[in-house]
Amino acid sequence: MNVCGFLFLLSLFTPRLDAKPGIKVKITQKGLDYGKQLGIDFLEQRLKEQTFANVSGQETYGYSGVDYTLSEIKFDAVEFPNASVSLIPGTGINLEIKDAAATVSAHWRVRSWLFRNSGTLTVLISGVSLAAVFSVSRDNASHAVLLIESCEAKVDSINIELDKDASWLYKYFVNHLEKPICDSLSKNICPFIGSEIEKINAELKEHKVQAQIDSFAQVDYSLVNSPVISDTSINFDIKGTISPVGNDLETPFKPEPFNIPDENNSMLQIGISEYFLQSASLVYYAAGAFDVSIAKELSSYFRLTTNSFGTIIPKIARSYKTPRPVILDLKPTAAPVIRLHNGSAVLEIAGSMEVLVVLKNSTTQSMFTLSINAKTHASLNIFEQKLIPSLCLDSFHLSLTNSNVGFFKVSLLKNFMSYILRNGVIPAANGKLKEGLPLSKMDSMMLVEPVVTVHQGYLLISTDLEYDEEGDQADSEGFFVIDA
Repeated sequence: MNVCGFLFLLSLFTPRLDAKPGIKVKITQKGLDYGKQLGIDFLEQRLKEQTFANVSGQETYGYSGVDYTLSEIKFDAVEFPNASVSLIPGTGINLEIKDAAATVSAHWRVRSWLFRNSGTLTVLISGVSLAAVFSVSRDNASHAVLLIESCEAKVDSINIELDKDASWLYKYFVNHLEKPICDSLSKNICPFIGSEIEKINAELKEHKVQAQIDSFAQVDYSLVNSPVISDTSINFDIKGTISPVGNDLETPFKPEPFNIPDENNSMLQIGISEYFLQSASLVYYAAGAFDVSIAKELSSYFRLTTNSFGTIIPKIARSYKTPRPVILDLKPTAAPVIRLHNGSAVLEIAGSMEVLVVLKNSTTQSMFTLSINAKTHASLNIFEQKLIPSLCLDSFHLSLTNSNVGFFKVSLLKNFMSYILRNGVIPAANGKLKEGLPLSKMDSMMLVEPVVTVHQGYLLISTDLEYDEEGDQADSEGFFVIDA
């Protein structure tokens, strides 16, 4: 089964609910071809590493029955010169192998009432062909299931060569074994594939589709329906919802439909909707992650005192002759809103900033509170399989919500607040965002030369893949950035 290497991609996802997707994944023909080659390489390695079960039987030789046993069967060489994977729209995946060959070594032992002997042999297998069609469905528990729609296999010929010490009598007897062994191989290839599929289905049933991002959030990568197969790609609709850890409650909004454009220049395409990003924003806002992290970061950026505001607000200067420390308590008043347009990713933030003075007894007293509405654009990075946004301030608007130091013109604080936002608040937010959102679980796979484009309602990642034998993601070269 592993000769269909693209199935490693199928095993990354399992379906669960019937709903609109927040993430779409498309495996192109280029991706299937790469997966096929990975599978062939893996199959060759696996065959060479294994020692297969003994083969025994009885053949009539002359007027006597001869018992034979082949043991310590090992593949010394395997070749797949002609292998192809193609898609059958609406049905599945077609696998064809032609002219495959192998060299097998083993120990032999024969016994009859007239003679008995043993030695080593080499089996040359040639002309192996396979034509199989696979489909992807779901079981009653909504897990992905791989099915064999059809399978035909044939081995044209085998040639058995005994060691040099074997007599001509045994070599002549071996000729009688070639046809039954050839027929047996032809008969058992498809059952072997069936057993491999059962193993993959067992793994799919155990596959976890939720990944915990951090102490606040988890992401759901379950499929919302069965994969759709076209003539150029396999398409996955993934739930793509971020929720609080241990809480699978639905978000108050639903994903809007979107479609990934057709192209075959990359192996893999991932479409990430506004819904995926907005659900993340809602979870972190509800958990208070933004205001806690920002408040802590601001204290390390600035050493503000009442003198910082005294020149702008006269009552502060009159009330505090001796400079007192000032604390800025900034928190969002709603979940930040993400908007994806053609060529741009915009984040709109609504928040409040309370300015407090620290009194001599270490208590705090509110001086005034500002309402802040900021508009930022985002640079979107992917590193170590995670989506990492980075914000840059475009514009902001201030209004006075409450004041215990009298009325003043908020516009006088604009330059000061611009400095605070650009050098304190935005870096603090980016410090939290750098933890990133995991895109998917693709063990031992790295993104290669990915390209990101922003479309109406979604962003599209187009990338090739590279298999990392050691599965080490720490040194992944799959890092890219788009400044939207």
